[in-house]
Amino acid sequence: MTTLTMILGMMPIALASGAASEAKNGLAWVLIGGLTSSMFLTLIFVPIVYETIDNVIFKIKKRLNKKADP
Repeated sequence: MTTLTMILGMMPIALASGAASEAKNGLAWVLIGGLTSSMFLTLIFVPIVYETIDNVIFKIKKRLNKKADP
């Protein structure tokens, strides 16, 4: 929610067309892009990687336990 609020708060700065807004527009778009990418990395990429690694570790432990049992 905080990231979405920040992105929406930057939109007026990014879309401004007044005097001396060229420098602020670029910075606002960079901040919006960075916040958006970090939000998706945090909410989607990290849990997928964690789940994948957890599944691999579980399968390895399962194989090792099978070999150890007579």
